[in-house]
Amino acid sequence: MRTWLLILLIPLLLPGWDGPSRLGLLGPKVDFTATPVPLDPHDPARRRVGRLTYLGGVELKSPDPVFGGFSSLMVDGRRFTLLSDGGNIVRFDMDDRWRIGRRQFAELPDGPRTGWQKRDRDSESMIVDPLSGDALVGFEFANAIWRYDHDLKTVRRHAAPRVMRKWNENGGPEAMVRLRNGATIVFSETTRPKDRKGDRVAGRIAIRFAGDPTRAPNTGFGFVYMPPDGYDPSDAALLPDGRILVLNRRFDWPFNFTAKLTILDPGRIRRGARIAGTEIATFSAPLLHDNFEGIAVVREGGDTIVWMISDDNQLFLERSYLLKFRLER
Repeated sequence: MRTWLLILLIPLLLPGWDGPSRLGLLGPKVDFTATPVPLDPHDPARRRVGRLTYLGGVELKSPDPVFGGFSSLMVDGRRFTLLSDGGNIVRFDMDDRWRIGRRQFAELPDGPRTGWQKRDRDSESMIVDPLSGDALVGFEFANAIWRYDHDLKTVRRHAAPRVMRKWNENGGPEAMVRLRNGATIVFSETTRPKDRKGDRVAGRIAIRFAGDPTRAPNTGFGFVYMPPDGYDPSDAALLPDGRILVLNRRFDWPFNFTAKLTILDPGRIRRGARIAGTEIATFSAPLLHDNFEGIAVVREGGDTIVWMISDDNQLFLERSYLLKFRLER
């Protein structure tokens, strides 16, 4: 009796927790919708933006307050996996009529630190190893790369490469891409290179790892990616011809996001090189424009398909858009 009485009194005797709030997790009810959206709300017939043809897209919504914050995605046929910047996972099927099914909620099984705070699971980039199917996930704050199985249920291994340790906490491995030869390129979102005087200069630090950074984190070299003026790299994907498609995002006050897509030639990447891409599309008013953070490239027949996902930061001013485009020659 005394033991039970003590247990009941503990919440009254101990001070309340006033530290960081617990990382929010999805569920238990899996509930979200997908509503088709036009590329240009003022001209629903519009289909072109730069070298892209709009094939359709949806706005994802859920009554779950944790839903959203998507920073990267995988596309396997009609199966979609969205990863948030809090380690939450949303999976679903979507057919040609934008109808969704087989909805699932989950979260990463492990990651940097304890997982109590959002910054412990700030997963910003994700790529798939084409040989094993495993997924590599880049974490800000920890400036680390973790390798999971394809279903994101089991941790294989992880590493915090020395060359990334001094990257900005909230500007670390925002974009990542795997080249045909197995090399992995990781782009910092906001960490700038320094000149000989130690002053920050234009561009973003990027690392070309010789292989899997979780297996060989200290092999490779650095170079500088030059995004469009005022933009930061937010994701990247490999095109079928071996070039790199980079998603770049910009925020302007009072509250406006725009995005640009650029294409890089990996053949130009050398130690210490400064490389800019070729711009192929801009997302700004009157087109849909939001905090686009994730991109994926797949093939459908002879077409190169580009998927983009936006991070709504779980704010009412932003949206979770999932858009589909065909890359034109």
